[in-house]
Amino acid sequence: MTDRWLLTPQFFEQPEPTLAGVVPDGSRINGPHAIADRSPDSMARVQRPIARFVQDALAAGDRPVSVAGDCCACIPVLAGVRAAGIDPVLVWIDAHGDFNTPETSPSGFLGGMPLAMIVGRGPQWMCDNVGLEPIAEDRVWLIDGRDLDPKERVALDGSAVRRTGMAGLGTLVIGVPVHLHLDIDVIDAGQAPGTNYPVVNGPSVAQTAAACRAFAATNAIVAISVSGWTGALDQDGQTKEACSMVLAALI
Repeated sequence: MTDRWLLTPQFFEQPEPTLAGVVPDGSRINGPHAIADRSPDSMARVQRPIARFVQDALAAGDRPVSVAGDCCACIPVLAGVRAAGIDPVLVWIDAHGDFNTPETSPSGFLGGMPLAMIVGRGPQWMCDNVGLEPIAEDRVWLIDGRDLDPKERVALDGSAVRRTGMAGLGTLVIGVPVHLHLDIDVIDAGQAPGTNYPVVNGPSVAQTAAACRAFAATNAIVAISVSGWTGALDQDGQTKEACSMVLAALI
């Protein structure tokens, strides 16, 4: 299987050109798009090309690898996988739950809601934009989600979403196709500080890479989406190196 890379150099409406540093030469580029806000129409311009790219790559027998600035870009990746006729389990590796809705979020931040949207909670316009129907909660694994808002934690505890730590990822065997989403902030903030929302008390780069390598060796990963690294905050390149190491372990 050949990996086909797509770079979306944006964090919502904000350009993130430094993301090019973690994708190979010759990657397809989606944007940056000249949008002014995070409205449904603006997000559709960014996300619909991602869904089409993923569907086309899978139809050609290749594996799509999408790198973007925010976790909401995972939604069109999953939409493209399902449009290609594959019903995957979603493995979501992230220090955050991204399981908020407008009713549970202290900030209302859209980037804290994509996993909830994917399972049919909260606003559905972003999923509707790319034709994604909700997936069953028990087809989702949240890996090392440790920084949770209080009401978000209650929602996750009451859901059927499966959860484990980074060590558990290394021994996890799914048995069906997997869409793996990686937010680099899952790595301990001391080793990957160059993210918008760094979190302490997480796994090291080595532990994350080892778990991803073990998981990739025993599971059929049909699509990969990556977010979290912010070049402007990565003064010494430490986080870029961490991102590259973990990606190499997966691929």
